[in-house]
Formats: sequence, structure tokens, C-alpha cells
Amino acid sequence: MKKVYGSAAEALDGVLFDGMTIAAGGFGLCGIPELLLEAIKDAGTKDLTFASNNAGVDDFGIGILLQTKQVKKMMSSYVGENAEFMRQYLSGELELEFNPQGTLAERMRAGGCGIPGFYTKTGVGTQIAEGKEVKVFDGEEYILERGIFADLSIVKAWKADETGNLVFRKTARNFNPPAAMCGKICVVEVEEIVPTGSLDPDHIHLPGVYVHRLIQGEHEKRIEKVTTRPREEA
Repeated sequence: MKKVYGSAAEALDGVLFDGMTIAAGGFGLCGIPELLLEAIKDAGTKDLTFASNNAGVDDFGIGILLQTKQVKKMMSSYVGENAEFMRQYLSGELELEFNPQGTLAERMRAGGCGIPGFYTKTGVGTQIAEGKEVKVFDGEEYILERGIFADLSIVKAWKADETGNLVFRKTARNFNPPAAMCGKICVVEVEEIVPTGSLDPDHIHLPGVYVHRLIQGEHEKRIEKVTTRPREEA
């Protein structure tokens, strides 16, 4: 089966539809599937629900889809540094489902493993627990969290072979693998595609069985914050 496509638009052809749920990889500004997000923007697909650790910033990541008002709902754990996100949420234009970071990652992983739900102690007694089933194990309360089953996964990896085996780099490994697992269709953008068989099997972070479509492209290297200090005199 052909997995390598010539562009983000080609890789998403026939996959997008209004009202769909998309799981997107990325952590802060690291490992964001920027080419695929730009293609979704260009396609004009609307009323989208995104499951993603964060919403990027105003002009990068999911932030570009917030600007065009293509996003209806966010399922996230961190939404800072995005003024348009804040404006839409406070004005009631955007629905928000907050998730503790580990819970969100596990909800994605659970969906990828076919697990419909799990119990966790994280969030018990807080706003996170409102409306959720509570069960007692060994005298302690736990809340039920549902696995995420997305219509589409979009992720960014460092390397891939032509069968879709993926290698992630450092922080980009945080949310990309579970996000890739939980979609009915997984589309991946990478910095480099190498011949099949050239990746060390022990270095593969996600097997190609999860990957349906693949593109290679040039990516912007963004840094969230830069910290400086005065130079010490010799």
C-alpha cells in the first residue's frame, strides 16, 4: 500500500470533513504538524474538535485555525500564550475541555489500544471530575476518563521509512506517539524519509502499522521562550 505522498494537501485528500475530531501531536512549539495544519486551513474544513496538548500560538500550530474560526472545541491541557484562544473562550465562541496532561496522553493511548475508558485519581475532587463517574478502589476515589477515538491523527516525526515506521526526536516524542495511535487515519509529516530497512528496529518509536499516509517537508524551528542573563566579566 502506498504511504508516501507528495504534499500535505495530497495526503489529506478525501480525509477531511466538517465536524470531525482530530488528534494532533506536539508539545509547546515542539513537534507540531505545521504542514498538515496549514493544509487543513487551506481546505477550509470547519467545526473541528482538536485533541491536543496545547493550541500553539496565535500565528503557529492550531493557532492558525483559531484565527480562521475553523475550530469548534479544544480538548487540551495547556492553552497559554494564545491571545485568540483566550478571546474566543471568554466570549463563548470556543468550547474547551480541560484535561490534566497525563490524563490527555493516556486517553489518546487508550483509544489507540482499543480501551474505551480507564479510572484515574488525577482530578478527583476538582472541576475536572464534574459529571464523571466515580468508583472506589481500596477505599480511594477514582474518576472515569474516556479513551479518545479520533477521526484523524496528524503528527510530526523526525524520520520515517517508506512503510511508516517512525522515529521522534527528544521533546517531540511526548504527545506525537499517543496522538498517532488514536486516529482512524493517521497522517504524518517528517523531516526525512529513508529507505525501508535502514532504520534500526530497536530505535523505532512507533511502528508503521499505525501510519496510513506520510509526507516529507521543510519545517520551521521555533522556540517558545528565550532566557538571557548578563555576561560575566572575565
